[in-house]
Amino acid sequence: MSLKLINLNSDLKRLRDEGYFIQIVGGFLVMREVPYVNAQRQVMRGTLISSLTMAGDVTRTPDTHVAYFDGEYPCLADGTPIHQISHQSGNLPLGNGTTAKHSFSSKPSNGYPDYYEKMSTYAAILTGPATQLQPSATPRVFRVPESEENSVFEYTETASDRVGIGALTERLSAEKVAIIGVGGTGSYILDFLTKTPVREIRLIDGDDFLQHNAFRAPGAAALEELREAPKKVHYLKGIYSRMHRGIVAHPVPLTRTNLQLLDGITFAFLAMDAGDDKRILVERMEALGISFIDVGMGLELVDGSLGGILRTTASTPAKRDHFRSQVSFAGNGQVNIYSSNIQVADLNALNAVMAVIKWKKLRGFYRDLEGEHHSSYTTDGNMLLNGGLL
Repeated sequence: MSLKLINLNSDLKRLRDEGYFIQIVGGFLVMREVPYVNAQRQVMRGTLISSLTMAGDVTRTPDTHVAYFDGEYPCLADGTPIHQISHQSGNLPLGNGTTAKHSFSSKPSNGYPDYYEKMSTYAAILTGPATQLQPSATPRVFRVPESEENSVFEYTETASDRVGIGALTERLSAEKVAIIGVGGTGSYILDFLTKTPVREIRLIDGDDFLQHNAFRAPGAAALEELREAPKKVHYLKGIYSRMHRGIVAHPVPLTRTNLQLLDGITFAFLAMDAGDDKRILVERMEALGISFIDVGMGLELVDGSLGGILRTTASTPAKRDHFRSQVSFAGNGQVNIYSSNIQVADLNALNAVMAVIKWKKLRGFYRDLEGEHHSSYTTDGNMLLNGGLL
């Protein structure tokens, strides 16, 4: 991806053609082996880093004049720090294995028109003192990375790195997640997961995508697509594979006969109907030590308006004792407060949001002070209750 993007953009390609050692890592443009002088008047080499603003695969005008630097603080030839560009110092984890120790601020009157001007300017500021001590010092080393970036995204994910949460997002990158049931709530879970760097998203559902599904799923299905009545997993994979690689579609219901479809996953979202198959699925994941989240919705039409409860229940190796008291496996028409067929897209989306937020808490992305493993939201009064505390 890095090489392709560089060749598509004149400012990046000019940097590469002129010998700067650049690559794209996550949402950052990285320039390696930039000479500078440290406080001991030694010529060293460090790494310049800039956030990237993209429109698809095309660079835009840099959104900030600030740049990061991984190395000692740069100095003039006499060892005096270059205070004119000082901005911030400390350990700055940027995500995707990229770190920095300093950030610099050097802003031209009209800003930087492109990334060539920004990166070459900062490189010149650092290299100038180095050439006084070592005339051969240059950032133009005419070297390219041995391997290009291997991303799960079809285009560069710049959202996390530009707001400084790349290191947090990276915590999700090793996940292989299954979504079991991609109806109303499950399809929204998929929508949110595709914005994360999870390694694999496994979709398991045997139903067709029909007209009523179009009004409960994210996006807008075309009439021609509905006429074909595709499988839900194939329809959704076709949409979200435009953004995220590693989506695997299994157009079958998950039953006791195909539990091997769970092999290798690290997490699961259950958005499926109650019944014996669900019970067996839960028992299998518990035996394998897999963490999972089950979602449920129960809405009733009373006196001309809807009301009800949304439920999000997590089960982890650290806490499973609450699960069966909160989740019913009753099927075949038995009474279950969460078994109502009434569903509305906005509540499907909210139920998915609650589930994905809890998953991110379990993975350390969000702060989790209570360690709740069960939450219920009541529409009347916007009441949100937590239970199943660690």
